[in-house]
This record gives sequence, C-alpha cells and structure tokens, in this order.
Amino acid sequence: MAGAVDVRPSPIAGRWYPREPGRLARSIDAYLEAAPPAELHGTVVALLAPHAGHMYSGAVAGHAFAAVRGSSPRLVAVVGPIHDAHRAALLSSGHQAYGTPLGSVPVDQIALRQLDARIKAETGRPLTLIRGDDEHSVEIGLPFLQRALRGEFRLLPVMVRRCGREVARGLGRALAAVLHAQPSLLVASSDLSHYCPQDVADRLDAELLKRVEALDPEGVLRAEAEGTGAACGAEALAAVLWAARDLGADRARILRHGTSGDVTGEHREVVGYGAAVMLRGRGNTEVRRREAT
Repeated sequence: MAGAVDVRPSPIAGRWYPREPGRLARSIDAYLEAAPPAELHGTVVALLAPHAGHMYSGAVAGHAFAAVRGSSPRLVAVVGPIHDAHRAALLSSGHQAYGTPLGSVPVDQIALRQLDARIKAETGRPLTLIRGDDEHSVEIGLPFLQRALRGEFRLLPVMVRRCGREVARGLGRALAAVLHAQPSLLVASSDLSHYCPQDVADRLDAELLKRVEALDPEGVLRAEAEGTGAACGAEALAAVLWAARDLGADRARILRHGTSGDVTGEHREVVGYGAAVMLRGRGNTEVRRREAT
C-alpha cells in the first residue's frame, strides 16, 4: 500500500478564511458570482490576485479568479513573496500537497524538479524547499482555484524573496519553459500599497497597475524601486509578467482595484489590492471575464 501523502496543513484556515468547508465554499462562490460577467476574446495566460485575508481582499480576488472559472488547466503555478526572513531567494514547498478545508492540492513533483533545473541554468541558484512554513501568499488563492477551475489541477508553488531583476527574469524564463508544454495557468500573488492614506494608495496603485497593463515587468520593478508604485510581491509579479510574455501574452487588462478601506471604512491607513488578467491571442478562445462596473 502506498504511503500517506505528506500534506502541508493550513496555518491560516479559520483566521484568514473560513475553516468550515461549506462556509468557505459559499463565501468563495459569492465572491465569484459578484464579479459581473463580460466576454473577452483570447486565452488567459496569467492572473494577478491579492493575498490578504478573504474578508479584506476577497471581493477583488473574485474578479481575477472569475476570469478562469470553468477552465481546466492541468498545472497552476502560484508565485508570491515570502514574508518571513529567509536566506534563499527562490523557495518552494517540501510537502507533497497543500491542504485547505476544501481538500488537498497536490504539488507537481515533476514540474518542481524541472523548474529547479531551469532555475539553476538561468540564475545559478537552486530552488530551496521548505517545510512547515506559515507563508500565506501561495495558499490564500487555493480555495478560489478549487472552486473556480473544472477538474483537478496540480500546483507549482514558488515563493520569492527580494532578489533583484536578474533573478526575477531568470525565474520568469524558467516558469515559461516548464509551463509551455501543457495546459497551464500562472498566478501572481501580490498585494499593492501598504498602510498609506487612501488617496496615496490610489495614486501608487494606479501607477503600478499601469505597468501591469502594459505587460512591463521592468516598469513594475522600477516603480517599486522609485517609490512611484508599490507591490509587496514586486519580484514575483515581474517574474510572472516575464513568463506570461514568453508564453505569448500580448495584452493585459485590469479587472478591479480596491483597498482594505472599502471593507473597514477606515481610510487613514489602507492596503491596496488589484486583479488583472494577461491574455494571448485576440480571436482564439472566448474566455468569460468578470469586470467591475
């Protein structure tokens, strides 16, 4: 008999999102349904989605994940920052699966080994595996994917420490090389500005999202470095933009912007959230897009 699967238990269920499966499913479905549908011609290559607690960012995240509702990628690469200090620049999970109240999501071990080899070739650095982590940037979007996607999918989780342009570009090339041969989806997990007054957050977020809409990873990194825009996962987002371009993405659309103040009513210090989709081709596949009115 095969051994039990080594599942990473959720450290955030019951705090960042509901622990009870039925309640979580209903909550996710409500966020997805609240995103008004619209037709968009093209194939979704990648998403930008926030990673704060669902109470705060779920309404914005719903717009991102609704854009792929009903699709069936076999492999989903979720790329986000690691918020705890760590010596390695690029990390992934040493577990065989991620657990959420909606079930476990298997980590694609073959894709993980391929990505490690590609990253070493591109950057000279290994992909460091960690266990028992409490990082939320990868996990927070999994319940959305579990409810939005059709059929089972395998996960390729990547956590990025502040690493600079060259490593981020190398990660983007490596991701594209691994994902190109199969139906896949990229997800950049990043919040935007942090703890600014609402008007400052709106300005910073608008500039950062302008760079995303231009499919400009260099611009994302410059905005963060110059203080004209902000994203806590700037390198992760830039890597996904580079990977999406290598996979043929030719345009991006901003689906929704919001802040924590929209939920709390407190606008003196807010966190910004953005939802975006990156697309390939203009006349191939019609993908339902949920866009804010």
